[in-house]
Amino acid sequence: MRIEPPPAEVVDSIVHTALAEDRALEDITTQATINPQLNAFARLVAKQEGIVCGLDIAGEVFAALNSKIIYETHSPEGTAVTPDMLVAVATGPAQPLLAGERTALNLVQHLSGIATLTRLYVDLVAGTNCVILDTRKTTPGLRDLEKYAVRCGGGTNHRRDLVQMAMIKDNHRKAIGQQADTLVEAVTTIRQRAPGIPVEIEVDSLDELGAAIAAKPEWILLDNMTIEQMRNAVGLVEGRVKLE
Repeated sequence: MRIEPPPAEVVDSIVHTALAEDRALEDITTQATINPQLNAFARLVAKQEGIVCGLDIAGEVFAALNSKIIYETHSPEGTAVTPDMLVAVATGPAQPLLAGERTALNLVQHLSGIATLTRLYVDLVAGTNCVILDTRKTTPGLRDLEKYAVRCGGGTNHRRDLVQMAMIKDNHRKAIGQQADTLVEAVTTIRQRAPGIPVEIEVDSLDELGAAIAAKPEWILLDNMTIEQMRNAVGLVEGRVKLE
Protein backbone atom coordinates (compact mmCIF):
# COMPACT_ATOMS: atom_id res chain seq x y z
CA MET A 1 0.00 0.00 0.00
CA ARG A 2 1.35 3.42 -0.98
CA ILE A 3 2.23 5.68 1.93
CA GLU A 4 1.33 9.31 1.31
CA PRO A 5 4.60 11.28 1.32
CA PRO A 6 4.96 14.67 2.98
CA PRO A 7 4.38 17.70 0.73
CA ALA A 8 7.33 18.28 -1.59
CA GLU A 9 7.56 21.96 -0.68
CA VAL A 10 7.75 21.06 3.01
CA VAL A 11 10.55 18.56 2.40
CA ASP A 12 12.43 21.10 0.29
CA SER A 13 12.14 23.76 3.00
CA ILE A 14 13.27 21.43 5.79
CA VAL A 15 16.19 20.08 3.76
CA HIS A 16 17.48 23.55 2.91
CA THR A 17 17.02 24.74 6.49
CA ALA A 18 18.93 21.73 7.81
CA LEU A 19 21.77 22.19 5.32
CA ALA A 20 21.99 25.89 6.12
CA GLU A 21 22.06 25.09 9.84
CA ASP A 22 25.04 22.80 9.26
CA ARG A 23 26.64 25.26 6.80
CA ALA A 24 27.13 22.31 4.49
CA LEU A 25 28.24 24.49 1.58
CA GLU A 26 31.11 25.82 3.71
CA ASP A 27 32.45 22.49 5.00
CA ILE A 28 36.01 23.48 5.93
CA THR A 29 37.39 19.97 6.35
CA THR A 30 35.98 18.59 3.12
CA GLN A 31 36.88 21.59 0.99
CA ALA A 32 40.43 21.68 2.37
CA THR A 33 41.20 17.98 1.99
CA ILE A 34 39.05 16.52 -0.82
CA ASN A 35 39.75 17.08 -4.50
CA PRO A 36 36.64 18.60 -6.13
CA GLN A 37 37.07 16.18 -9.03
CA LEU A 38 37.04 13.09 -6.81
CA ASN A 39 33.99 10.84 -7.10
CA ALA A 40 32.85 8.51 -4.34
CA PHE A 41 30.39 5.72 -3.66
CA ALA A 42 28.35 5.82 -0.44
CA ARG A 43 26.32 3.02 1.10
CA LEU A 44 23.58 3.46 3.70
CA VAL A 45 23.38 0.28 5.78
CA ALA A 46 20.98 -0.60 8.60
CA LYS A 47 22.67 -1.14 11.97
CA GLN A 48 19.70 -2.80 13.69
CA GLU A 49 16.19 -4.10 13.11
CA GLY A 50 13.52 -1.53 12.51
CA ILE A 51 11.21 0.22 10.09
CA VAL A 52 13.00 2.42 7.61
CA CYS A 53 11.73 5.92 6.87
CA GLY A 54 13.22 9.03 5.33
CA LEU A 55 15.29 7.47 2.58
CA ASP A 56 13.63 9.55 -0.12
CA ILE A 57 14.18 12.67 1.99
CA ALA A 58 17.86 11.80 2.33
CA GLY A 59 18.00 11.73 -1.45
CA GLU A 60 16.66 15.28 -1.51
CA VAL A 61 19.52 16.34 0.77
CA PHE A 62 22.11 15.18 -1.74
CA ALA A 63 20.13 16.55 -4.68
CA ALA A 64 20.09 19.97 -3.04
CA LEU A 65 23.88 19.92 -2.76
CA ASN A 66 24.80 18.59 -6.18
CA SER A 67 22.66 17.50 -9.12
CA LYS A 68 25.38 15.11 -10.29
CA ILE A 69 24.83 12.76 -7.33
CA ILE A 70 22.97 9.60 -8.32
CA TYR A 71 20.94 8.31 -5.39
CA GLU A 72 19.01 5.04 -5.25
CA THR A 73 16.97 3.45 -2.49
CA HIS A 74 16.98 -0.31 -1.97
CA SER A 75 14.19 -0.52 0.61
CA PRO A 76 10.73 1.01 0.18
CA GLU A 77 9.65 3.44 2.88
CA GLY A 78 7.89 1.71 5.76
CA THR A 79 9.51 -1.69 5.27
CA ALA A 80 11.30 -3.75 7.92
CA VAL A 81 15.08 -3.85 7.79
CA THR A 82 17.63 -6.06 9.53
CA PRO A 83 21.26 -5.47 10.54
CA ASP A 84 23.69 -5.06 7.63
CA MET A 85 20.87 -4.62 5.10
CA LEU A 86 21.73 -2.17 2.32
CA VAL A 87 18.97 0.44 2.16
CA ALA A 88 20.38 3.12 -0.16
CA VAL A 89 23.42 4.05 -2.24
CA ALA A 90 24.74 7.32 -3.60
CA THR A 91 27.37 7.94 -6.25
CA GLY A 92 28.88 11.26 -7.25
CA PRO A 93 31.28 14.02 -6.26
CA ALA A 94 32.83 13.24 -2.89
CA GLN A 95 32.66 16.79 -1.53
CA PRO A 96 28.84 17.13 -1.44
CA LEU A 97 28.46 13.52 -0.33
CA LEU A 98 30.62 14.21 2.71
CA ALA A 99 29.07 17.61 3.37
CA GLY A 100 25.54 16.24 3.34
CA GLU A 101 25.95 12.85 4.97
CA ARG A 102 25.18 13.96 8.55
CA THR A 103 22.06 15.88 7.56
CA ALA A 104 20.82 12.91 5.54
CA LEU A 105 21.58 10.47 8.34
CA ASN A 106 19.97 12.68 10.99
CA LEU A 107 16.71 12.70 9.07
CA VAL A 108 16.73 8.97 8.29
CA GLN A 109 17.63 7.98 11.85
CA HIS A 110 15.08 10.28 13.46
CA LEU A 111 12.21 9.30 11.18
CA SER A 112 13.08 5.59 11.23
CA GLY A 113 13.06 5.71 15.02
CA ILE A 114 9.54 7.12 15.02
CA ALA A 115 8.38 4.59 12.43
CA THR A 116 9.93 1.71 14.36
CA LEU A 117 8.34 2.66 17.68
CA THR A 118 5.00 3.23 15.98
CA ARG A 119 5.10 -0.24 14.43
CA LEU A 120 5.66 -1.78 17.88
CA TYR A 121 2.42 -0.25 19.13
CA VAL A 122 0.56 -1.04 15.91
CA ASP A 123 1.50 -4.69 16.26
CA LEU A 124 0.27 -4.72 19.87
CA VAL A 125 -3.27 -3.72 18.85
CA ALA A 126 -3.40 -5.90 15.73
CA GLY A 127 -6.66 -7.82 15.50
CA THR A 128 -8.62 -5.29 17.56
CA ASN A 129 -10.80 -2.38 16.52
CA CYS A 130 -8.13 0.04 17.73
CA VAL A 131 -5.70 2.15 15.73
CA ILE A 132 -2.59 3.99 16.87
CA LEU A 133 -2.92 7.77 16.56
CA ASP A 134 -0.22 10.41 16.77
CA THR A 135 -0.40 13.87 18.36
CA ARG A 136 0.65 17.47 17.77
CA LYS A 137 3.50 17.02 20.25
CA THR A 138 6.03 17.14 17.45
CA THR A 139 9.43 18.73 16.98
CA PRO A 140 8.83 22.34 15.84
CA GLY A 141 9.29 22.56 12.09
CA LEU A 142 9.31 18.79 11.56
CA ARG A 143 5.63 17.98 12.04
CA ASP A 144 4.88 16.86 8.49
CA LEU A 145 7.94 14.61 8.41
CA GLU A 146 7.24 13.11 11.82
CA LYS A 147 3.62 12.44 10.95
CA TYR A 148 4.85 10.83 7.74
CA ALA A 149 7.07 8.58 9.87
CA VAL A 150 4.01 7.56 11.88
CA ARG A 151 2.29 6.55 8.63
CA CYS A 152 5.38 4.58 7.61
CA GLY A 153 5.11 2.72 10.91
CA GLY A 154 1.48 1.82 10.24
CA GLY A 155 0.00 4.44 12.54
CA THR A 156 -2.80 6.90 11.78
CA ASN A 157 -2.45 10.66 11.82
CA HIS A 158 -4.60 12.62 14.24
CA ARG A 159 -5.21 16.30 13.56
CA ARG A 160 -2.27 18.05 11.95
CA ASP A 161 -2.98 21.47 13.39
CA LEU A 162 -5.45 23.60 15.33
CA VAL A 163 -7.74 23.99 12.31
CA GLN A 164 -8.07 20.43 11.04
CA MET A 165 -10.05 19.41 14.14
CA ALA A 166 -11.47 21.28 17.12
CA MET A 167 -10.44 19.85 20.49
CA ILE A 168 -11.91 21.11 23.74
CA LYS A 169 -9.12 20.25 26.18
CA ASP A 170 -9.00 20.43 29.96
CA ASN A 171 -7.81 24.03 29.96
CA HIS A 172 -10.65 25.03 27.65
CA ARG A 173 -13.10 23.30 29.97
CA LYS A 174 -11.72 25.12 33.00
CA ALA A 175 -12.12 28.43 31.20
CA ILE A 176 -15.64 27.88 29.86
CA GLY A 177 -17.05 25.74 32.67
CA GLN A 178 -17.70 22.06 33.22
CA GLN A 179 -21.48 22.01 32.88
CA ALA A 180 -23.10 19.88 30.22
CA ASP A 181 -25.06 22.79 28.76
CA THR A 182 -21.86 24.85 28.48
CA LEU A 183 -20.16 22.07 26.53
CA VAL A 184 -23.19 21.68 24.29
CA GLU A 185 -23.08 25.39 23.57
CA ALA A 186 -19.34 25.25 22.87
CA VAL A 187 -19.72 22.38 20.39
CA THR A 188 -22.65 24.13 18.70
CA THR A 189 -20.65 27.34 18.33
CA ILE A 190 -17.68 25.49 16.84
CA ARG A 191 -19.89 23.76 14.28
CA GLN A 192 -21.50 27.05 13.31
CA ARG A 193 -18.13 28.72 12.79
CA ALA A 194 -16.42 25.74 11.15
CA PRO A 195 -18.99 23.49 9.45
CA GLY A 196 -17.71 20.00 8.72
CA ILE A 197 -14.82 20.20 11.17
CA PRO A 198 -14.90 17.29 13.66
CA VAL A 199 -15.01 18.11 17.36
CA GLU A 200 -13.25 16.27 20.18
CA ILE A 201 -13.67 16.73 23.93
CA GLU A 202 -11.03 15.72 26.45
CA VAL A 203 -12.15 14.23 29.79
CA ASP A 204 -10.15 12.84 32.68
CA SER A 205 -12.90 11.24 34.74
CA LEU A 206 -16.11 9.28 34.28
CA ASP A 207 -17.98 12.19 35.86
CA GLU A 208 -16.87 14.46 33.02
CA LEU A 209 -17.70 11.81 30.43
CA GLY A 210 -21.46 12.21 30.76
CA ALA A 211 -21.32 15.92 29.97
CA ALA A 212 -19.06 15.23 27.01
CA ILE A 213 -21.42 12.59 25.61
CA ALA A 214 -24.34 15.02 25.91
CA ALA A 215 -22.47 17.54 23.76
CA LYS A 216 -22.37 14.97 20.92
CA PRO A 217 -18.81 15.44 19.65
CA GLU A 218 -17.31 13.12 17.05
CA TRP A 219 -14.50 12.12 19.43
CA ILE A 220 -13.88 11.92 23.16
CA LEU A 221 -10.34 11.75 24.54
CA LEU A 222 -9.94 9.71 27.73
CA ASP A 223 -7.00 11.40 29.44
CA ASN A 224 -4.89 9.74 32.14
CA MET A 225 -7.52 7.11 32.95
CA THR A 226 -6.86 3.65 34.35
CA ILE A 227 -7.63 0.55 32.33
CA GLU A 228 -10.72 -0.04 34.46
CA GLN A 229 -11.94 3.52 33.96
CA MET A 230 -11.47 3.25 30.21
CA ARG A 231 -13.32 -0.06 30.18
CA ASN A 232 -16.23 1.58 31.98
CA ALA A 233 -16.09 4.53 29.59
CA VAL A 234 -16.42 2.23 26.59
CA GLY A 235 -19.55 0.77 28.16
CA LEU A 236 -21.04 4.19 28.85
CA VAL A 237 -20.38 5.51 25.35
CA GLU A 238 -21.89 2.44 23.64
CA GLY A 239 -20.31 3.28 20.30
CA ARG A 240 -21.95 6.69 19.97
CA VAL A 241 -18.63 8.49 19.50
CA LYS A 242 -15.05 7.52 18.79
CA LEU A 243 -12.91 7.11 21.88
CA GLU A 244 -9.26 8.03 22.08
